[in-house]
Formats: sequence, structure tokens, C-alpha cells
Amino acid sequence: MAKKDIKKVVLAYSGGLDTSIILKWLQDEYNAEVITFTADLGQGEEVEPARKKAIDCGIKPENVYILDIKEEFVKDYVFPMFRANAIYEGEYLLGTSIARPLIAKKLIEIANENGAEAVSHGATGKGNDQVRFEIGALALRPDIQVIAPWREWDLNSREKLLSYAKEHGIEISQKHIDADGNPTVSPYSMDANLLHISYEGLHLENPNNEPEDSMWLWTNSPEQAPDTAEYITIEYKNGDPVSINGEKMSPATLLENLNKLGNKHGIGRIDIVENRYVGMKARGCYETPGGTIMLKAHRAIESICLDREEAHLKDELMPKYAKLIYQGYWFSPEREMLQAAIDKTQENVEGTVKLKLYKGNVMVVGRESEKSLYSEEHSTFEEDEVYNQKDAEGFIRLNALRFIIAGKKRN
Repeated sequence: MAKKDIKKVVLAYSGGLDTSIILKWLQDEYNAEVITFTADLGQGEEVEPARKKAIDCGIKPENVYILDIKEEFVKDYVFPMFRANAIYEGEYLLGTSIARPLIAKKLIEIANENGAEAVSHGATGKGNDQVRFEIGALALRPDIQVIAPWREWDLNSREKLLSYAKEHGIEISQKHIDADGNPTVSPYSMDANLLHISYEGLHLENPNNEPEDSMWLWTNSPEQAPDTAEYITIEYKNGDPVSINGEKMSPATLLENLNKLGNKHGIGRIDIVENRYVGMKARGCYETPGGTIMLKAHRAIESICLDREEAHLKDELMPKYAKLIYQGYWFSPEREMLQAAIDKTQENVEGTVKLKLYKGNVMVVGRESEKSLYSEEHSTFEEDEVYNQKDAEGFIRLNALRFIIAGKKRN
């Protein structure tokens, strides 16, 4: 579709430097009506200022969408992902990855509502988010046009962006102004939502540099965390957490409270080098306090509620499932197929898990369930009436039979 044929564009708009420049650039380059969408995903900062910024840039008030989607985010995206115990490359809890399909979904809904031909985003041509946004959007509306300014313009550095902003009178946050009133290099590239906050760039681009203490915005350092451990109990139903210490909570409220507990006790910091989908390695630091607690608790309740082979097969599927989310395939048939299998395993995953939080650590100290498969009378080291230890001899010999036959043939 030619530029002249695009009359309306829905922009994923944060009100920050990049998307504020993109808003102006779309108006000038495409001569199109721009509709902004700002998602409240629990990122911990006010989203309403984005409304004023958009209007100040010439956007009609009725074309400014600010949506609180925290509950939908946790209930329909975060919780299903945690039923799978999903971790990418052994450590990353997919905090940025899992938010992108929901943003793409909302972009398409707003585009459909307003008759827009295109959607736009601020992801760079080097990162994963461009893939996640665009695959998600195209899966939901195959005819949508996607405008990715970072792949079109020559503003290929933070310094050029800041100069463009100054030239066009685009408001810049005071934290980006030096003592002489000139734009400065921006701080770490960050993404935040109710599940996590991420940090990339600058000092972190050398993977051998230890993160600065001042970088971490959410969690206490483990050294500064309380010297007294705190015990909590999480209740599960159908694989999802439903209460903390006996108090029922909505999905978003529950995650918010786990974040507070994790932040207090210095839980959830990681520093990793990950393999991006586009081919390069990237160093990033993450804080995922509530998610780290949830992962530990969920595996604990599964340990007594899942059959052995069910649990083992689920663990084998998990890396594939996590990779699909990381690479942007949330709306793919293969992810939905895996989700159906995972959700089937969760039908009897219910009960309570007792955790001990202390200086960056989450320790499971108890778990119980009415649907537990744990049999104390079978597992005891004391005398029992249900297990004949002599049965193990035949079991062992049958499992070793192929080795016995092969050994006789070869010797």
C-alpha cells in the first residue's frame, strides 16, 4: 500500500521520546490521521500524561486511547504462561515478550473500530519487539499495514532522536536535559509492566560490566533486604494463584502484592545475555519479583498434584512453548495447541504452598492439596503394609533385560 493510501494509523504510544517523535514523523511523512493507544499494563508510572502530550501534538481528543488492561494482561496472558512454568534460555521469565501480543491485539481492535489501514510501533530494527508486534497484528488482521519508523528513517541513534525532538519542538522529559538546556543521551532502555522491568544499553552493553546499584528501580538489594525471613502462603486453583495468606485477590492485584513482597526481600533480579530472534546476542537485566515467587510456588504445587510422566512431558514441552512466546508466536496454532495440553494438566493443580522469603531467596517450606498424589504410606522409611520391596527385583531385571541380552551377545 502506497503512503498516500494510508489515511489513518494507530500508534502504540507511550508518550516517551521515541513514540513522541514517531507521532510527529507519521503526521509529516504520511500525512495521515494518527490515533494513539497507550496501554496501562501496571508499569508503575502515570499513563494519563500521554493524553495531554498527544493532544498537544495535534491529536484529536477522541483519537487518544488510554486503556487499563492490567487484569486482562495477568489473567489471559501471564497466568497461562506461568501454568507452563515458561522460562527462556533457563532464566528469562518473558516479562516483555508476554505483553506484546496483548498490545498488538488492542492495536488491531482500535484500528478496526476506527477504520484505520495501518498500525505503527516504536520497536527498532534490531530487536525482538518488531517481530512480536507485527506477527501478532498480522495474525489478527492479515490485511493490516505496519509502519515501523526505525526501519524507514535515518534517525538511527538516540542522539539523532534528541536533536530531531529539539528541532521540532517536541517536549522532552527533564531527565534528558543537561545543565545548559540541551538534550542529553537517554538513560537505559527500559520496559516495564506488572510482571517485570528490564534494562538494556549504555553501561550494560559490555557484558563484563557489573550493573550499577543505582540502576535497579524496584527491588531492594539482597544485602539491604530485611534480616528477618517472611513466610507467606499462596493458594492455587486450576494451576492459577487465587489468594495470598488466605485473602482472595484478582489476578492483577495478586501479582501486584507478590511484587511488593519480592521487592521488599530483594527477589527476582537477573543479569543475562540472551539470543534475540533476529540473530544477535543482547545483554539485559531484569527484575521479576512476583513472577519469581509464582514460578517457585507453582512448581511446588505441581510436584504433589501432577503424575510423574505428565510432569516430565510438560517440562519437555516448556522450552518450545517459551521460545514461541519469546519470538512472538502467541497467536500461532502451535502455541494454542501447547496451551490446550498444558491447561489440561492443570485441572487438578490446586492447594496451598508455604514459602519463606529471605534476602533474594524464595524457599518452599510446605505444600498440601486435597488432590495430592503424594502417599506417605508408600514413601515412608518406616514399616508399611502397602509396598512389597521384593517386587523391585523383577522390576529392575525387566528394565535391565536389554542390557543383559546385549552384554551376552557382545562378550
